[in-house]
Amino acid sequence: MRYSLSFIFLICFLLSTYSSKSQSYEKDGVNFSAPKKYDPNTLTRMLFIFDDSYSMYGTWNSGTKIDIAKKLMGEFLDSIKSTGNLEIALRCYGHQTPFRPKRNCEDSKLEVPFAPAAQNVKLIKDRINRLEPTGTTPIAYSLGECANDFPAKDNVKNVVVLITDGIEECGGDPCAVSAALQKKGIFLRPFVIGVGLDVKFADVFGCMGKFYDVSNEANFKTVLKLVLIEALSQTTVQVNLNDINKKPNESNVTMTFYDQADTKIKYNYLHTLNHRGNPDTIILDPDYSYRIKVHTIPPIEKNNVHIEKGRHNTISIDAAQGFLAFQVDGNNLYKNIDCIIRKHGDMNTINIQEIGKTEKYLVGKYDVEILTLPRINVKDAEIKQSFTNTIKIPAAGQLTLNKGIYGYGSIYLEDGKKLSWVCNMNDAQINEIIYLQPGKYRAEFRVKTELEAERTIERKFTIESGKYATVKFF
Repeated sequence: MRYSLSFIFLICFLLSTYSSKSQSYEKDGVNFSAPKKYDPNTLTRMLFIFDDSYSMYGTWNSGTKIDIAKKLMGEFLDSIKSTGNLEIALRCYGHQTPFRPKRNCEDSKLEVPFAPAAQNVKLIKDRINRLEPTGTTPIAYSLGECANDFPAKDNVKNVVVLITDGIEECGGDPCAVSAALQKKGIFLRPFVIGVGLDVKFADVFGCMGKFYDVSNEANFKTVLKLVLIEALSQTTVQVNLNDINKKPNESNVTMTFYDQADTKIKYNYLHTLNHRGNPDTIILDPDYSYRIKVHTIPPIEKNNVHIEKGRHNTISIDAAQGFLAFQVDGNNLYKNIDCIIRKHGDMNTINIQEIGKTEKYLVGKYDVEILTLPRINVKDAEIKQSFTNTIKIPAAGQLTLNKGIYGYGSIYLEDGKKLSWVCNMNDAQINEIIYLQPGKYRAEFRVKTELEAERTIERKFTIESGKYATVKFF
């Protein structure tokens, strides 16, 4: 079934075809490959594969997908026409044969061969502007055919930009095509940039690369700028979030990159491990010095991070983490109970965690205050690498207060030697339900209209886990 709910930009980067082998190095016991040292004279060739299938007539934001795509493409092409050492070309699909009565799964054609950007920008814009959506979406076929669009040449960098509004419709497997190109020594690095996409689209393209959500034209322009930066500078970055053994196994946490100079936010990325289990490659503008904040609990910051142009940069941050969970031991009468988490010895709250939810924290010791009645305090709760520390909470009992009349009162925990205040009664209610931890208690109550302290009424009672107790004052 045709998926045409949104406008997707699938950007396949870095079909690097250098004649000599790329450099490699080892860091923290992990081998990484790096592009060749940046050469400003290196020729970059960028092939646009443009979707002109029938569903491009669908609406998106203020117009149709095809009209907005033409506009955005035109603006981007204008911005790169003066770029030196850049050649561009255009391949289209879904534009030659109507999808009815029978779809043509080989409807893909190189419309404008490679030539310098200054020469080809007008030709490509003119060709795109004449397109009228008609056919289907043969992504895998087009991606495979694009390998033939680059004339054989040494020491060049080939970049493919695939623009589509839907997923594969012809039974092909774009992920398999990607894998095949990699086996041939072609490094295919795809990016999926979705506009209003369902989450399932991220999974569909996840095997090919990373997923970006582009919600408006401004976001799209920012992404295209990043594309150009990587295409021309060969600058890539990976952030290693290291576990306790200095291995980059931590992931699934947001990273914010600030300009170190003016503290403005430049990028937000949700860290991930790619399909090989390695930290995913991201693109950063190498002209900035960065302050990185990793939003672990508690957060980690790394200052004055510099990116070297023309290389694969590895940023290592120690972020060993484990888990903390809370479990009610017995019949759970609680509705919503929160737990305050603090670093050991520090009164600043770093998180509020609900009972029943497991949360990830940096390895270390924490002080926990569980907001039961009475409060439960756990000192030195230890978080270990990849281990879940489960704190068990006794099940509460339910106390029903039948006051019979409005008045003032409080509940106290009795430990044999002293009374500890637990909570005040609600003086606007005659009947009240309170959930209490197991123990011996006293309830002190005085009717509002009684103005003598001696009129205080005291009731002793016991709370047991999962059981019900009633206190009557009259």
